[in-house]
Amino acid sequence: MTHSAFDEVRPPEPPRRRRRGGRGRRRRPGGGEGNREMVMVPEAEFTSYYGRPVVKPPPWGHEVAAYLFLGGLAAGSGLLGAGAQVTGRPTLRRNARLTALGAVGLGTVALVKDLGRPERFYNMLRTFKVTSPMSVGSWILTAFSSCLSVAATAELDRVTGRRLPLGPLRRVLTGLEGPAGLGAGLFAPPLGAYTAVLLSDTAVPTWNDAHRDLPFVFVSSASLAAGGMAMLTTPTREAGPARALAALGVVGDVTAMRLMERRMDPVTVEPLHEGTAGKMLAWSERLAIAGGLGALLGGRCRPVAVVSGAALVAASALTRLGVFDAGLHSARDPRYTIKPQRRRLEARRAAGVTDDSITTVG
Repeated sequence: MTHSAFDEVRPPEPPRRRRRGGRGRRRRPGGGEGNREMVMVPEAEFTSYYGRPVVKPPPWGHEVAAYLFLGGLAAGSGLLGAGAQVTGRPTLRRNARLTALGAVGLGTVALVKDLGRPERFYNMLRTFKVTSPMSVGSWILTAFSSCLSVAATAELDRVTGRRLPLGPLRRVLTGLEGPAGLGAGLFAPPLGAYTAVLLSDTAVPTWNDAHRDLPFVFVSSASLAAGGMAMLTTPTREAGPARALAALGVVGDVTAMRLMERRMDPVTVEPLHEGTAGKMLAWSERLAIAGGLGALLGGRCRPVAVVSGAALVAASALTRLGVFDAGLHSARDPRYTIKPQRRRLEARRAAGVTDDSITTVG
């Protein structure tokens, strides 16, 4: 032991406690709590870099949301028009075809406006990529629009008393009308579903987690819109298929939405119940049920059919807009990206998967 001149001003050391059991036992590192392990580092609360989103939200505006609804309305109306053509309901066929033509026209305008320049839509048709929902969807939209344009032009020619300046093309148009109407009905189901696949194929948490059931929700929503619009525009004596389509759409929409929410992560499903999206989806379900009951119980009464049809069209629009808004909200908040990832990681480790590239990172 060495001594210095400062030992006189140094405070005295506290007396040492005597160990129990002799000098052979050593104290465990971390304190005197016996065999229990103490948590030295508390669980960290996640914060992203300066609070910025982990996933970049898609730069899609209201034009894309409008296209989602108009595409569904066009698809359902195209299918309804093909069914009316087969079953011999000329008024329902005409109204469904003209509704589909107007919806697909406005939807294409909204899509081109979102793209910025019309030639960008043309550029999407220069290639066909099976693994790209946007590429496949562009070709489905083009095929549906081409078939529907032929059938709807024939309807317009009859409505105007054959005054369209078609010349010798009128005979060709008359011959192609039937196959074109059936072709529009053939491409209608994929047109109503591909937008859901397109949303689910992104990294947006709520859309991606809903990939199992979102196509069924969108197809049911398209049935709601087409059935409701046909009930608005068609006399009740020919609107029977429209009422049936609307009723099936209500059952499918409510069931698919509930199954989708049940299968989703508890965190990623939150945007579907909160904020503006939550209000839209709640009202969508109420209007769909009310419109469906009106179609079944009072659909043969013209005033009831009009009110029920308007409710069904509004329900379809709110479903699409609500899902669209919920997805954008989930992309802006990092919590909806990180918490489900950690939960999936813990589940893989709990299942014994500890040697892959996911469970060994970090």
